[in-house]
Amino acid sequence: MPIFSYTFKDAMGTVQKGTADAESEDLLRARFTEQGFTITELTMIKAKSPKSKSPGKVKLTDLSVWCRQFSTMVDAGVSLVRCLDVLGRQTQNKRLQKIIADLGTRVEGGESLSRAMQRHPKAFSSLFIGLIKAGEVGGVLEESLQRLSHFLEKDVELRRKVKSALTYPVLVLVMSLGITGFLVYWFVPQWAAILVDLGLKADDLPAPTKFLIDISDILVHKGWIVALSIFILFFANKLFTSTRFGRRVMDRVKLKVPVFGKLHHKICMARFSRTMGTLLTSGVPILQAMETVAGTVGNTIMSDALLEARARIREGDRIGDPLEESKLFPPMVVHMIGIGEESGSLDFMLQKIADFYEDEVEAALASLTAALEPIMIVGLGFMVGFIVISMFLPLVKVISSLSSGGGDD
Repeated sequence: MPIFSYTFKDAMGTVQKGTADAESEDLLRARFTEQGFTITELTMIKAKSPKSKSPGKVKLTDLSVWCRQFSTMVDAGVSLVRCLDVLGRQTQNKRLQKIIADLGTRVEGGESLSRAMQRHPKAFSSLFIGLIKAGEVGGVLEESLQRLSHFLEKDVELRRKVKSALTYPVLVLVMSLGITGFLVYWFVPQWAAILVDLGLKADDLPAPTKFLIDISDILVHKGWIVALSIFILFFANKLFTSTRFGRRVMDRVKLKVPVFGKLHHKICMARFSRTMGTLLTSGVPILQAMETVAGTVGNTIMSDALLEARARIREGDRIGDPLEESKLFPPMVVHMIGIGEESGSLDFMLQKIADFYEDEVEAALASLTAALEPIMIVGLGFMVGFIVISMFLPLVKVISSLSSGGGDD
């Protein structure tokens, strides 16, 4: 988790300095603002690992299996150190093996499991650490591990559905670009040379043929400029989205773009509901749960709405009212959350909302894939057809002139 250096003024006007860890700068600013502090400076510090670098990210499937096994062993009464030692030797993932070994060493040295996990922010998210901490405090670590495993399995399933649905369209797109690039880069220049040998000048060529030859000349003789332009655009986009303003603009575009915007919104809703429900079921306080969810929902616009709702809840408002005012949460979601809040079964309602939106995502992906396949095939046919027709149009003109010339004789 990133560490930030801060300077702020409290309600009495006293300047205070220090460091704090948080999922993001926005979350830390919101935390200080809620406490009535005026922030004058906030800078992220690149935290150094106490002993060695963290091995890095671990696949969600491996983490899910590890949580399931860990839960079974803890439930059987095996000590944490023994659990970590056995699981570390059993796992096939080398990164996870190193992380488990480090966790075992730290736990044996007296550190809590959740604190030891914070040393590996790339492997364990704030959600993961929060659930483990709640399990430690409540004495139900095995239940927290079971919920984590179930949550990770659902998350992996959702990601797999999205990837599998987009695999075919991406392959068709790559093939289309490859075939078009080959024809324009290799075939068109040779055919243009043949047209020159036939005595056709540039002014005599049809407009589609001239356009195609010009594009081919640019790719063949100035391809490096095209490649450099693409790289600059990519780099500029990276820089732009690395800023807070840029992230907000891009995330708003993701929500507004036709077709894919609705899909992205449904994925964010499924992630919000599943994460929030899992945290509340594990006994995490609602304010802490809202802060964690805001950092994991995957869209800064929705994160800001959740942080605003968190601030309103802290002041005594109901959770549904600020969510409804944000216009980002559908009426069905707001009403179900309101009913869950009134009946004391908010965690259950959120799990039901998550199930609903995961089904909605699956249906949307199926219909989107079914619509994209014919569109992309037709698009490929149009591009190849345009190239073929553009190159053969001059031949029609040559044949027509020869025929008319033969008639005059």
